[in-house]
Amino acid sequence: MKRINFFIFLFALTFSFLNATNGSIDNTEAATKQIYEWRIYTLTGNNTKALDNFFEKSLIPAYNRYNIPVGAFSNFKPEDGEQRYLLFVYPDLETYNRVRQAVWNDEEFLKTAMPFFETSAPNPAYLPYETYLTEAFDKIPKIRVPDKSRTLFEYRNYWSPNEEANQRKVDMFNIEEIDLFDKLGINSVFYGEVLSGTRMPALIYLAWFEDEDTRNTAWSTFRVHPEWIEMRDRPQYKNTATNNTSKLLSPMNYSQF
Repeated sequence: MKRINFFIFLFALTFSFLNATNGSIDNTEAATKQIYEWRIYTLTGNNTKALDNFFEKSLIPAYNRYNIPVGAFSNFKPEDGEQRYLLFVYPDLETYNRVRQAVWNDEEFLKTAMPFFETSAPNPAYLPYETYLTEAFDKIPKIRVPDKSRTLFEYRNYWSPNEEANQRKVDMFNIEEIDLFDKLGINSVFYGEVLSGTRMPALIYLAWFEDEDTRNTAWSTFRVHPEWIEMRDRPQYKNTATNNTSKLLSPMNYSQF
């Protein structure tokens, strides 16, 4: 009798654990947040065509061989100068570290890239590039692939006065601001908290639009929307972001987003 009671107890304990975790293994995998690496290249005017060829034919294929997709963008407005924005999407930090090293041991990459390295060394194609490593927000743990109708992206970088304020701004997006964006046509691609960058604390997000008119209409609607005004004026969101920049970007023909 005692043996039967023991197995009943063991079964009940196991069932309670599984019920409490609600399938913890699957939920943990679903909640894994992607890592986004941004590289911002400011071009010198030398070898621009060769640089694009290097990205398209050497660098991006090398990362693709390790299952890392890459977005590639240029400035939408000519007055913003010649730049290239590259977005690398990793499933986690461990993969970021592994692939970063693996690419430099990739014989095919070294073979195809060497002509560009040799010609651009005496005549650099770009200035030392900026880089940001970010972790996806809880609200959108994985990138949302934009619709094929997209012609315009908006890249935004927010800076906060301190780490606590930055966390409150992240909460603001997670809890309600992203939902309002999506409702009004500010189409989310990703939101990332900056883990490492040139200026911190910070966050970066990317949105897409069909064209500039739909982008301007969406923002005009957002700025006067009662949900935004109420959200903006809440005490818990005061002084969360004291500076931000916005860049309009066009996808390169070799972009994978």
